[in-house]
Amino acid sequence: MSHDFHPTVLREYDIRGIIGETLGPDDARAIGRGFAALLRDEGGSKVAVGYDGRTSSPVLEEALVEGLTMSGVDVVRIGMGPTPMLYYAEASAEDVHGGIQITGSHNPANYNGFKMVFKGRPFFGRDILTLGKIAAEGAWIDGEGTAESRDVLGAYVDRLVEGLSGIDRESLSGLRIGWDTGNGAAGPAVEMLTARLPGEHHLLFTEVDGTFPNHHPDPTDEANLADLKALVAEKNLDFGVAFDGDGDRIGAIDGQGRVIWGDQLLMIYAEDLLRDVPGATIIADVKASRALFDRVGELGGKPLMWKTGHSLIKSKMKETASPLAGEMSGHVFFAHEYYGFDDALYAAVRLIAASARLGRSVTEMRTAMPDMINTPEMRFQVDEERKFPVIEEVRERLAGTDADVNATDGVRVTNEDGWWLLRASNTQDVLVARAESDSEAGLDRLMAQVDDQLARSGLKRGPQAGH
Repeated sequence: MSHDFHPTVLREYDIRGIIGETLGPDDARAIGRGFAALLRDEGGSKVAVGYDGRTSSPVLEEALVEGLTMSGVDVVRIGMGPTPMLYYAEASAEDVHGGIQITGSHNPANYNGFKMVFKGRPFFGRDILTLGKIAAEGAWIDGEGTAESRDVLGAYVDRLVEGLSGIDRESLSGLRIGWDTGNGAAGPAVEMLTARLPGEHHLLFTEVDGTFPNHHPDPTDEANLADLKALVAEKNLDFGVAFDGDGDRIGAIDGQGRVIWGDQLLMIYAEDLLRDVPGATIIADVKASRALFDRVGELGGKPLMWKTGHSLIKSKMKETASPLAGEMSGHVFFAHEYYGFDDALYAAVRLIAASARLGRSVTEMRTAMPDMINTPEMRFQVDEERKFPVIEEVRERLAGTDADVNATDGVRVTNEDGWWLLRASNTQDVLVARAESDSEAGLDRLMAQVDDQLARSGLKRGPQAGH
């Protein structure tokens, strides 16, 4: 017996599809069987399984557990919770050798998917393609695994609170913070966490509801921060934090309602961390501001620009022994005094800690940052078979010029006006463009260069992609 996945489901960083159309219980069962075969082949025998608050998640969880146990792997079911709680369950338990979280992350309510960790490392790219190959060949192993339930929420929250260790909690008693979990899976954990933190906490939408009735759980879209901004303004709070649907990406606003983007948060974390770990390597993806890389250098750290994608960043952290990394998308990774995975709840605690240790409010730190003018992340469709060749064409054309090109992930060109980026998405049939300057005129010149390169490859930005 074999199984074929829909061609759109197996992606670079995870597995994701539309329930009832491209993804269902049979896929979940096949994922369990394939993952189990790979784990047993490397001497593993037990997998933690969790799921988010989507209405389709419990059914997929049942099928996934069935697939794992049918292949002779024991399962620790940790129930509904944020993805980082699953990562914690895998990282903190000596008897667990892998983890699978069922989650659609920040996708619309009719999507779902799987994020995986394998013997302490990210499971992505070639690993996921191997799962597809095993399923297509039906190369599964039969066996009889067991399933047990384990409550890890309390222990996970205990570990989050440790992010404030060494700080005088009395000094934080006047802190007032807003939290918006967007009806996502992080809600119950945030309720438990904030009850343990000093200060005053105002919570929004912590009831888990997979239909997301209040707003879409994607904090990188400023429109989704409107409720949090209103709360911070109404209550005159110090700052606010928001989470995506599965709690591995953070969004933040300061006391004036200004968004603190992923690279700006990393500037705060880096300043705090580099006092403790001088000269450390700090990683950010190619979409991050030049201001971040400059700031890390000023603080005595080693800035490293790397490819976009949470699995790719986590792998690079292990390779370079970096204690801190982040992405524009709000994934923040602390290996310093933590496990190195992306955990938005822990990132929120570390924001409180950084403000306390640096002796400046979040609003003061946001105000001190340079005012760069940048585009949002512009995404425009291109045929799947054309997206990578277009990037290669741009790279070849620029190779014959004196342009300052970073080809880590796509093409990032730096000049006197600032920088522009063009890269192919690993998960969708789109090209991604972004530019940053210190003036509107400079930004226009940069975008003209992007448009020129696209035109030379027979493309143009769609009408939705203006800046």
